[in-house]
This record gives sequence, structure tokens and C-alpha cells, in this order.
Amino acid sequence: MINKALFLDRDGVVNIDHGYVCHHMDFQFVDGLFELCRYFQDKNYKIIIITNQSGVARGYFTENDLLELHKYMLSVLRREKITIVDIFYCISVDNAHPDRKPNPGLFLKARDAHSLDMTASISIGDKERDILAAKKAGVGVNVLLVNESDIFSVAEYRVKNLWEVSNAYQL
Repeated sequence: MINKALFLDRDGVVNIDHGYVCHHMDFQFVDGLFELCRYFQDKNYKIIIITNQSGVARGYFTENDLLELHKYMLSVLRREKITIVDIFYCISVDNAHPDRKPNPGLFLKARDAHSLDMTASISIGDKERDILAAKKAGVGVNVLLVNESDIFSVAEYRVKNLWEVSNAYQL
């Protein structure tokens, strides 16, 4: 069996991006996320979150705050029968850091940790840097959630919301 992943950006894809979300009371799941995850889980995709979290380096919250928020997020997803196999994050603000998107470092760490076939994998992001990192890592299909500021994208697919993802292409 091929090991394939559904890579999800966190802020803007998993949760509504209110800007440096670090407390569970500010954490709201994006509409359609649970259904999307179940859909891909049923197709044997490993669900992995890949996220820049520079709020730590900027001093907005601590790495412990981030880990506590991730515990909360994972507990809610487990109640929804969704398994996130891993979360890879980068706290750096340095755009030259190999793990900070648009660089592919986090995707490559996920590939190596889970023996993934990147060409069979899918990545969903809400910013061009998410898509660029996935492409550099060799992810086969990239989906960009459209927002008003994204006029051009290198993504194969653009959708208005998570409900449209499974209809964007044939799996």
C-alpha cells in the first residue's frame, strides 16, 4: 500500500485565522474540516498538519501555549473520529529557515518520518507560501483556498471552501 498524506495548513484551513491564534477559546474549526478529514481518512490518507507558528518567536505566545492548543485541537478531532498522525511546525520568523514555508523543510520531515509518497499526496493551504512549499517538496496535488488577496496562484486547484475540495478533482 502507498503511504500518502493529506497535508493541511493550520491557520486558515484547520481553524479560522484570527491572527496568531494560541488559546482554545479563540480556536474555531473551519466549516467542512471534519467532513474533509473523514473523506480522506476513508481513502487511507494520513492527515498531517504543516504550519508556520512564528507567534512564538515574535513573543505573542510560548511554545508551551502552542503545544497546549494542539492538544486541545487533537482532542476535539479525536471526538470527531479524526486522526491527525502528526503536526510539524516552525516557530522561526526567518524566511531563509529551511522549515519556514515557503521552504519545504516541514514537508520533507513529514515525508521521512512517515515514509510518504509525495506524488500521491495532497496539500491544502490558504496562502501561496503553503502551495510553494508543497510543490518544492514534490507534493502531487495542491489546493489553494481562495481569498480576496490571491489573484494568481501556482496551485493546481482553487476552491472557495473545504466543501469543494473533494469535488475539485477525481481521486
